[in-house]
Parts: sequence; structure tokens; C-alpha cells
Amino acid sequence: MIIDDFYSGINKSEFYLGMITQVYKDHIVLQAENLSLLSHRELEENSLIPSTINYYVVVESIKGLFFGEIYQSKIASSNNIHFTSKDETWPEISIDVIGLLANGEDRFKLPGTLTAGIMDKVYIANNRIIEEYFDAVEVINDSNKNEETLSSFAVLTNNEQEVEYRPSTLFDKHLMVVGATNSGKSTSALSILDKLIKQNIKVLIIDPTGEYEAAFKDEEKLEKLKLGEDTIISVDELSLQNWEVLLETNDGTQPSVLASAIRSLRYQAKKGLEGCYVKEDKEVTTVASDLSDVEDQKSFNLKNLPKQIIKESVAVAVQNDYSQGKKVRKYITDDFRLNTNQFLFEKIEYKFNNTAFLDFFGENSTQGTDTKNSLFKEICDFATNSNTSLYIDCSGIGMSDSIGGTIIDLVSNYIVNIEKDDINPFVFFIDEVHRYTKKASESGSEFYNGLTTIAREGRKKGIFLFLTTQNPNDVDKVLLGQVGTLLIHRLTQYDEISAIQNYLNKQELAEIKKLNTGEAILTSANLLTDVALRIRKCEGRIQNNETPSLTGK
Repeated sequence: MIIDDFYSGINKSEFYLGMITQVYKDHIVLQAENLSLLSHRELEENSLIPSTINYYVVVESIKGLFFGEIYQSKIASSNNIHFTSKDETWPEISIDVIGLLANGEDRFKLPGTLTAGIMDKVYIANNRIIEEYFDAVEVINDSNKNEETLSSFAVLTNNEQEVEYRPSTLFDKHLMVVGATNSGKSTSALSILDKLIKQNIKVLIIDPTGEYEAAFKDEEKLEKLKLGEDTIISVDELSLQNWEVLLETNDGTQPSVLASAIRSLRYQAKKGLEGCYVKEDKEVTTVASDLSDVEDQKSFNLKNLPKQIIKESVAVAVQNDYSQGKKVRKYITDDFRLNTNQFLFEKIEYKFNNTAFLDFFGENSTQGTDTKNSLFKEICDFATNSNTSLYIDCSGIGMSDSIGGTIIDLVSNYIVNIEKDDINPFVFFIDEVHRYTKKASESGSEFYNGLTTIAREGRKKGIFLFLTTQNPNDVDKVLLGQVGTLLIHRLTQYDEISAIQNYLNKQELAEIKKLNTGEAILTSANLLTDVALRIRKCEGRIQNNETPSLTGK
């Protein structure tokens, strides 16, 4: 294609700016022939404001058509524009070359080492060229060339032109939306979710605040659950290792004591007995016989766990059994172990009494002892069988509760361990993911590894992350490094901007602090260039994220 193909039916000279006078490795410079060429004008559907920056141009070259973005305009400081004629003032305009439509080809690509030459003519890009370029921005391969694009959720900041992307462009290297409070982050997330659900792409939504609860209608192909109210994690679905993570045992004797206590309570549940299992004054052989047959029993009464830990504070002693006329080995209370186990007892007792921990766990719902849904069962059905999306309201988890991060970690590890062939591919959306990535430890802050495992292994199984966060520094660096697509809203703090600086160029980093609400920069390994967008608010979806007025109006 040649340049005249794009300007058919209109006067191409009205778009003319000037000629290239300087060529560098990273940019080129054109010299406008006079100031009058930079005057604002309206041509049919094209609004041209060439006196500013951040608009697009096309360079007519012997190698083809170079597509570029203006990032600097200046008049030589030696020119006094107040006393110099417009016809005698020749501004210099710097261009970042971001695309090439080579001769004989019909699609823009990266320019590579090629660039325009001295005396090549430069024109303001009209809407048709801009549309052609951004249609080619996505990296197309055999796996996604026939994929249907999502409906438009944004327009270009520069000229209000709608853009559409394939789902794989946004998600096959995972997507994270980053932005400070009131930057439009949640609005962007809802707009994208809306397009996914309308296109029947499965989404698992984890909502920590209930912000999205009213956004989805009952008649849609989406099931709603509320963790701690109508949905629990069945205790029989957790391993001993899971309980160690949930109850934050140390690396000493606590894991073994916890395992013994759970084993004892499983015996009680299997026999239909209430209360704790008492080992004191029982023969070792009797206890061993009782507890040897609980391998198939996973459920137990979680509320009795702290007391059972105290009951595990026993030691073996040899005593005379006069009725049998022999010595026997029996359990007796051991004050040393009692003191050692006291710390674990107090920690679990505090967690049970002062957090929402017990609201999220219960008996096995499949056995009729609890009418609530089993979280893992629902997720398994969603991942392997269902064609509907699944929304989980986690607003019952307190912001300060470590239980939230632990549950998300358990869910993430559960999902990634589902067999690949059983999974019907889906997007895993977690809002405010910074709440669920760090955990407190004695040595400081550590990170959960469930989401990191999904980031590394999930894509091969058809699990694609969609995350939002206010501060990228609160996300594990390994997890952040696995995210290939970022939608970046306004950030103001230096350390926050530093965390994502490798994704943006110098000019974009300078713009991050100045973005308006709803504006963002989309950067991705699946795009030829970063794209400045204005997100379109999703119509017809209620989002509970309005900031109350201090005056009540």
C-alpha cells in the first residue's frame, strides 16, 4: 500500500507537516516549513492539532510508510516568535518511530533497525491510518489469528478511536491493573469483566470488598457465593499441611502436636463422640488401636481443636497394673509438654475467638451435616464442568485477618493441582490482590506462593490471572515478573512507579503521575507498542465504589 491509498478522496496536502532533517537511532526530527502548517484545522472526521505533542504522523519513505508519535515540538531559541513572520519560523518536531508498513505488505509491523531518511515527507496521520496501525498492534500467531476480539472497553486517549483486543492479547501472559485510589482501576476491571462475561468466557471472581456484588444480574450465566455465609471450606478437604499454614505453626514441635490433635478429633468424629479425645490414663496400645483406623476420616469438630491440643500434653510412663499383675505403659500429663503446647493453644484460641476464622470452615456439606456450599467443590465444578462464571464475595474476611491470604493461597494451590485435561480454560480475577499476597512472619513479611505458582504454571493449564492492586510493591516480585500485560492508571509515589518502570519508556513514566481518572497506559508483550487509553465506564453495571461526600450531598 502507498500513502495515497489512505488519503483517497481528501486533499493529502492539508495533512502535510514538513520534511525529515535529522535521523537518529532512537528517533527522527522533522522541520515544519512554517508555523502556519501547525494551525488547528478540521478535515471531515479528522481533528488536527499539530502544534502540540502525542499525536500520530506517517512518513512517506522509499522503504514504505513509517508510523510515528510526536513527543517533542520546539522553535529554536534564537527565533523571537513575537517579531518573526510565521513564514520565517521553522519549528522542529521529534518523532518516535513505532511502526512500518513496508512496500508490498498490508500490515504494520515493528520498524526494527529501519528508519526514515533525510528529506522524507511527513504527514499527520488520518483516522484511517491510525485505525490500520492499531489493528496491527496485536502480535498475531497461529494460535490466536482466528480468535474473536472482545468488545471495545476503551478508546485511544489521543483521538477517541475505539480499540478492540483479542482475549489472548490481554490474558495469555496474565493481566494486572495497577493504580492509586480513585484512578479508575476498579472501573477498568469491571469494564473488562463485562466484555468477558458477555462473550461467554468463564471467569472466577474473588471480590474482597463486595464492590462487584450488585454488578452482575441474577439472570446472567454467573453463580454467586458469599464466603462465610452460604459457602465454607469443608474441614475434610484440607490436609495436615494446609492446617499448618492456616494456623501458622512454627518450625518446632507445633506441627506434630497439631497433627496429633487433629487425628484425635477425627477419631471422635468417626465414632460420633462429642468433646475431646482423652489420652491420659489410657494404655499406649489402646490409644494406638483407637487412632489406627482414622485414615478414611477427614472431618472433625474444629471448635474443639484448642482444647484437644491441651489434651495432647501427655507422656508415656510405666505403671503397675495390679489387676493384671504386670507393668503397663500408660499416658500421664506432662507439665513440660503442657507448658510447650500452651503457646499453640493460646494462638489458636485467640484466632478462633477474635477473628472470623470459624465462619469460613465447617463440616463436610456432602454428608448433610451442614447446609452450606463447599468452596473447593464449587470451584472444582466451575473449573472442570460448568460453562458459567463464578463470583465469590469475600467481604466477610477482615482486612487485618491473615486468613484471607491463606484462603486465597489454598484456593490457588487447589486450582493449579487440577489435572490439565479436566480444566475448561478460565480467567481467575482477584480484586485488590495486595491483600492476599503478603503474610506476616517472625522474620518479617513473606509472600504466599499459590498465585505465583499459577502465574508460572497456570497458563499451560488454561488458567489466566486477572489482578488489580493499588501498590505493585505489595505484590511478590516473582509474581509481578510473570505478568506480561499491565494496565497502568495514575501512580504518585516514587517507589510505586519504580516497581513498574521496566514496563514503560521515559516519556510514559513522566505521564503516569498526570493521568486523569479513567486514563491508563496498556503495555504488553503481546503489543507492538504501548497504548494510551481512556477506559469507557461500563453501562448497566452497578459498582459500589463511590466516595461519600463529607457534606452528605
